[in-house]
Amino acid sequence: MPVEKRTIRSRDGHMLAARFDRPEGPVRGNALFAHCFTCTKDIVAARRIAANLARLGVAVLRFDFTGLGSSEGEFANTSFVSNVDDLIAAADHLRESGEAPMLLIGHSLGGAAVLAAAGDIPEVKGVVTIGAPADAEHVLHNFEASIEEIESEGSAEVTLAGRKFRIGKGFVDAARETALTDRIATLRASLLVMHSPIDETVGIDNATRIFTAAKHPKSFVSLDKADHLLSGADDAEFAAEVIAGWASRLLPRDEPQGIEAIEHVRVTETRASKFQNIVQAGTHRFFADEPPSVGGTDTGPTPYDFLSAALGACTSMTLRMYASFKKLDLGTVTVDVSHAKVHADDCADCTEESRANGGKIDRFERVITVDGNVPEELAGKLEEIANKCPVHKTLEGNATVVTRVEAGRG
Repeated sequence: MPVEKRTIRSRDGHMLAARFDRPEGPVRGNALFAHCFTCTKDIVAARRIAANLARLGVAVLRFDFTGLGSSEGEFANTSFVSNVDDLIAAADHLRESGEAPMLLIGHSLGGAAVLAAAGDIPEVKGVVTIGAPADAEHVLHNFEASIEEIESEGSAEVTLAGRKFRIGKGFVDAARETALTDRIATLRASLLVMHSPIDETVGIDNATRIFTAAKHPKSFVSLDKADHLLSGADDAEFAAEVIAGWASRLLPRDEPQGIEAIEHVRVTETRASKFQNIVQAGTHRFFADEPPSVGGTDTGPTPYDFLSAALGACTSMTLRMYASFKKLDLGTVTVDVSHAKVHADDCADCTEESRANGGKIDRFERVITVDGNVPEELAGKLEEIANKCPVHKTLEGNATVVTRVEAGRG
């Protein structure tokens, strides 16, 4: 998944650091991600959401708000209003390059910001909030003990999530003056509200208020057992997968991927984890990965899982073609395939040629189940037909792999 570093000029003239996660192949739409209060664009939830949307063909721009991460400006001089302005500036940046966002995603205070900004970004078709407060004032409880000093001195240094920040009076005033209810009620986009029922930072009642204020179409998903920051990898991955699935209904139909559409399959590293790859075949995009036991993140089938799936699918399709041709009333076909590396001398089912090679060989075991009764004479015929499936022949034949290495595109 290509990642471009970008800079965005805020309305106050500061340069905001951004990353643009661009999918391989044609782009079906663009999304804008707003991070949580005092977080950055590189929080784990943002990275995983970007990777899952890229799998669907959606490019994601995630950036650091003014005064945070690698962006310019003083955090003490920012406010909820300036956060919303930064979002609109980011949307303007995308629009200028013909990449206007159709999807806004906001985490925590970033969720409140996307709700406030959505009405000023006409291309938006969907808005997603994750652990968002129903009003910006909610965030003030993070430094409630310092409010009096901020109001009397103009600013104060507070500790948030183990880091020190200077909060200005303008931030407090803007948070108190911002009312989101009216903006939520006039939202002209589909809304997905995601919240954990055990969120101790922003209570679940905020999700209820947001959901109640919004008009349909709207959806709610409980992030059961997740903390506010989605710091657990499984929680972040679940949220990312749900967002990707929900957003797919808002996207235009995907276009065939690769140079030769059907025959050509493209596999590209996402660089989001050690082994994760995006596989593109026709109009289909999905992950390939490895299990955690070997250093993967288990976000998709392994290469040998795909190989077993190819044999199983080809077998089932071949049997259905035969049944249709012969006008057989054949029940639902299920094919179970397992793969193992076995010593050639121990493989009773292997050919003499395979055993002659010695060492370990690949052994695929295929079990075909057909609903209903299958006459004994037909069972034998089905086995014969299954052995004629093209993938079966490829695995048992002498396939050749021709490889060439080319210079990168970047």
